[in-house]
Amino acid sequence: MDSLRHLAAHLGLDLIAICLLTFAIYYPRHRRRDLVPAYLALNVALFTIVAALTEVGGRGGTALGFGLFGVLSIIRLRSDAVQHEEVAYYFTTLVLGLICGLPHLRFALAAALSAVLLLVVYAADHPRLFARARRAVITLDTVHTNPTALRADLARRMGEPLHWTVMEIDFVRDLMVVDVRYREPVAAASVSPHIHPRTATAPSPSASASAAPGHVDVPRPAAPALDTA
Repeated sequence: MDSLRHLAAHLGLDLIAICLLTFAIYYPRHRRRDLVPAYLALNVALFTIVAALTEVGGRGGTALGFGLFGVLSIIRLRSDAVQHEEVAYYFTTLVLGLICGLPHLRFALAAALSAVLLLVVYAADHPRLFARARRAVITLDTVHTNPTALRADLARRMGEPLHWTVMEIDFVRDLMVVDVRYREPVAAASVSPHIHPRTATAPSPSASASAAPGHVDVPRPAAPALDTA
C-alpha cells in the first residue's frame, strides 16, 4: 500500500511538471498544437516504463531496459519539422519522465530536480532573452565577392548582421543564398512579430526568403482561350 501511495505521488508530480512545461511554457510561446500530445504521451509513457522496470527488477527488467533503449534510439527528430528549441523541450520531457518515474528517489528530491528543469527551460526560452536576435535564409539578387559589401547589403536589408554563412553562389543567375544571424532594429522589433527562422522574408523586394535553398516557384501557365466564334 505504501509503495502504491508513493508511486501515485510521483505520478502526480510528473503530471503537474509536464502540464506546466507544455501548457504554461511551451504552447503560449510557440503555438504548435501538434507537439502538445507528443510531449504528454512521451512523458507519461516513459514514466510508466521506468516504474514497470523498477517493479520487475531482475525478472526481465534488463531485457525490458534494452528494449526501451532500442525504441528511443529509432526516434528521429527531423530538423525541417522540429526546431532546436523544440528538441530541448523533447529532452526535458524525457528527463522529467525519468526522474519522476523512479519510485526509490525521494519525493522531495524529485520535486526539486523537476522544478530546476522547469526554471531552466522557462529562463532559456524566455521571449525577452535576445529578443532582437533573428535568423533568416535569404536569396540576394546579386553576388558579393567583397565581405564588406555583403555586410553593408545585409545591414541595409535586414538589420545589423551578427554572423552569416554563404550557402550558395550562382554566377549564371547572379544570385547568392545567405544564412544570416542579425539584430533587428529597435523600431522594427517593437512593431513586428517574431520572424520564424525558416520562413523569414527580407524587407526588400529584391531579396526573398527560402525555406530550402534552390527552391524555385514556377508560375502556372494560363488556360488557353476557347474560340466560340
